[in-house]
Amino acid sequence: MLGYDSRAARAAWSVFLVALLLATMYWIRSVLLVFVLAILFAYLLTPVVNGVDRVIARGRSRTYSLAAVYGLLVALLITGGILIGNKVAEEASSLITRFPAFEGTLRQKLSSPDPAWLVPAKHYLQTQIDERAQSFGAVALPVIQRISAHAVAVLSNVVFVVLIPLLSFFFLKDGRKLTNQALSFTSGPRRAMWEDIIADLNILLGQFMRALVILSLVTLTVYSTFFAIAGLPYPLLLASIAALLEFVPLIGPLLGAAIALLAAGLSGASHLLLILLFIVAYRVFTDYILSPHLMSSGIELHPLLVIFGALAGEELAGIPGMFLSVPVLAVLRVLYVRVRKAQIVPASSVVS
Repeated sequence: MLGYDSRAARAAWSVFLVALLLATMYWIRSVLLVFVLAILFAYLLTPVVNGVDRVIARGRSRTYSLAAVYGLLVALLITGGILIGNKVAEEASSLITRFPAFEGTLRQKLSSPDPAWLVPAKHYLQTQIDERAQSFGAVALPVIQRISAHAVAVLSNVVFVVLIPLLSFFFLKDGRKLTNQALSFTSGPRRAMWEDIIADLNILLGQFMRALVILSLVTLTVYSTFFAIAGLPYPLLLASIAALLEFVPLIGPLLGAAIALLAAGLSGASHLLLILLFIVAYRVFTDYILSPHLMSSGIELHPLLVIFGALAGEELAGIPGMFLSVPVLAVLRVLYVRVRKAQIVPASSVVS
């Protein structure tokens, strides 16, 4: 006769519930993505809203501060679109027009006998271009068209344009109330633990979003200035691409640097080594000085874990998944550290 073990049954039921929760999260990942992006956008605007709240609202409804911040945001987006967007569009159009001439420039550079130590490598590259140019064009053009169509679809999607700022508005307006209501279901040591977790997450996610925006703006300014001084064509376009790729962990900055070097080589720039040294120096400055200063000590993740998270995020949700991989891993780390600390402290107090 089979026996019934209540502990085994509870364990099996718990495993089933966790698996069901994970499966449900995967099925509704698109909806969760919108809400997560809205929360991150709210964290980005929180310091601005709090500052305006102290100046404008002065004890009145927070809605006044939110309306002022959103109005300022719309004005900045319109101004940026006029000043930068039009120039970027012009450079992109010029790049598409001149793209067929790049192959001829590259062939001319590869046929040059100087320097002598690079001749074997140049000959190999020229052979590869001759063999693969036609097939590359046949394959690359549809890929570029699909990427462009996808980017336009994402930017024009009403979910991203309207719903995310709208959800962020409510998170900013009622975030404290929602947090207090959630904490009301806990009491005692558990409530203190969750209060600490929420406080850590507020600091962590706020630092993360502000650091990304600052890094992106710094990259846009520094790259466009240097590329213009160096005489590199399409400086604002290349700088804008690199600035946007700052939001993709690890892979994004490398891809932005590779695109800039490729554009410099195809456009006939004679100082590729100088551009390469500048990009390396800038990456060292941002990765080891600026980024740690902006992030403080909130995100302490091993590079291998970041790479794994980026690749896993790309498999689950594409580019947005790569962007969200770092904050998700950092949040999981905060949860693990706080829960482990809450379990150790009571045990140590009992021993004492």
